[in-house]
Amino acid sequence: MNPRTTNRLLLLAAAVLFSTGGAAIKACSLGSWQVAAFRSAVATIAVLALVPAARRNWNWRILPAAVAYAATLVLFVSATKLTTAANAIFLQTTAPLYVLALGPALLHERIRRPDLAFAAAVGVGLGLFSIGRQNPLATAPDPARGNLLGLLSGVAWALTIVGLRWLGKRSGGGAPIATVAAGNLLACLFSLPAALPVPAARWMDWMVIVYLGVFQIGLAYFCLTRAIAHVPAFEATTLLLVEPALNPVWAWMAQGERPASWALAGGALILSATLVHTWRASRIPPSMSRAPAA
Repeated sequence: MNPRTTNRLLLLAAAVLFSTGGAAIKACSLGSWQVAAFRSAVATIAVLALVPAARRNWNWRILPAAVAYAATLVLFVSATKLTTAANAIFLQTTAPLYVLALGPALLHERIRRPDLAFAAAVGVGLGLFSIGRQNPLATAPDPARGNLLGLLSGVAWALTIVGLRWLGKRSGGGAPIATVAAGNLLACLFSLPAALPVPAARWMDWMVIVYLGVFQIGLAYFCLTRAIAHVPAFEATTLLLVEPALNPVWAWMAQGERPASWALAGGALILSATLVHTWRASRIPPSMSRAPAA
């Protein structure tokens, strides 16, 4: 198999592994604090073992992005436990909207007219979440609180992206994966006090925890880091959108979870807007895309 195909398959594999998070989190009977703490503990070890670059570039510069990523991990687990997998991942996918808002101040990146159209589309998508009422389900007992945590996870993920962009301008190429390892370690340390004492759990719960840490995070980031530098940005973003597209599918197949129709419509609009916006951005010359804010 030629390297071009291999790299695209690796990115696709990363997206598919990431997408299984919602169904796997719901399959574990442990509470959100236990899942967040132990998943991130296993993930820290897995990332450090699988990706050598994660063992380097540990310095104070990665701390802000690592804290934001840790918050993303904890909030996403909590949101997934309370609302549907579709709502949790779609609301996290709104992160580019907040990146646009933060970009001029923190990264000195100019907001362009297509960015405003993208922001409007995402705003409409968010509005669709509030039109239809998601009834509580066995796998989504508190949709309203879960949706709020999902929104906050989107904000935290946006801060993570901004932090990684900032690192990319000041640190080596290994800084992002070092941030992933450090973020998982911080998420574990933050969640652990609330996770103890550990309630009685089935052996299957611990298997799910190991799967989440080793495969859904560790192996996924291994595939991502091996391939991302060799695939054009737009194509890579398109392949990674498989994650939010498949996440609700796995939850439906594994738990029979059916999100509200309006939420699905809002998620579809957010994903479509992200795809179109990324395509338009890929056609802008790099010198223009990096123009300073006015």
